[in-house]
Amino acid sequence: MDIGNCSTTTEFLLLGITNDPTIKVVLFSAFLALYLAILIANLGMITLIRMDPQLHTPMYIFLSHLSFSDLCYSTAVGPKMLLDLLSEEKSIPFAGCALQLLIFCIFTDAECMLLAVMAFDRYKAISKPLLYAVDMSSKMRSRLLAAVYLVGITDALLHTSLTFRLCFCGSNEVNHFFCDIPPLLLISCSDIQVNELAIFIVFGFIELSTISGVLVSYCYIILSVLKIRSAEGRFKAFSTCTSHLTAVAIFQGIMLFMYFRPSSSYSLDQDKMTSLFYTLIIPMLNPLIYSLRNKEVKAGIKKIKSKILI
Repeated sequence: MDIGNCSTTTEFLLLGITNDPTIKVVLFSAFLALYLAILIANLGMITLIRMDPQLHTPMYIFLSHLSFSDLCYSTAVGPKMLLDLLSEEKSIPFAGCALQLLIFCIFTDAECMLLAVMAFDRYKAISKPLLYAVDMSSKMRSRLLAAVYLVGITDALLHTSLTFRLCFCGSNEVNHFFCDIPPLLLISCSDIQVNELAIFIVFGFIELSTISGVLVSYCYIILSVLKIRSAEGRFKAFSTCTSHLTAVAIFQGIMLFMYFRPSSSYSLDQDKMTSLFYTLIIPMLNPLIYSLRNKEVKAGIKKIKSKILI
């Protein structure tokens, strides 16, 4: 499609999840509760880690950035979705749509990378405990975090620029509740082969690298744990990884399902439900997963409670 023949698109209409007024009220109440839980849980986790000196370790510093990523990409989607459930006008400006996609991509990529970095951190802590403080120094942590956000920003800029250079010469109705890549590709009248190729190659490389990093790290962790003679020692060493493994399995499983399919197999209704899961459920679950199974976080919460009561 010749770009010169494209009509100027100034806004998109987000069709949302449903048009039934009764269901909208129910969904608004449920999603508002979820979003408030996301704010409280993730801001609480970040505040707790900042306030408790015992949590100023690499593992918890990375966890605070995971909470920050959850907070950012859910906020890029959640408030607009809640507003659309209450209003008849569901439009979003062209620039607003691009910004929403950009922020969403930056922080979902960052979360993907952070999960791999956290696996590497657990490998260093369990396999090489004597060198852990040296290997995961402040300088190393800064480099890892810089790499995480650099990859996220670079990948997000690539996908956002490729998506919004397309022609939208037909309908501007996006059959989704936010500006995601697959539904935008569906309404484009341009050739989207380059976009699909970019998703498979660039995002595919990120996914493959991070999943491989997690698997390799845990292979070394398992080998190290098996060398521990006592069953209690083995259980204690591996129990520090269960929360992380749970978070990785949920997040990576959904990401692979959402983006690594040809457009011909894309189901709008099915993927709206999946999108709801990783934009609202996962950001709420992560702080719970890491707090409910973590003695240090529980101890930190008790300290904060005691200070408040005093």
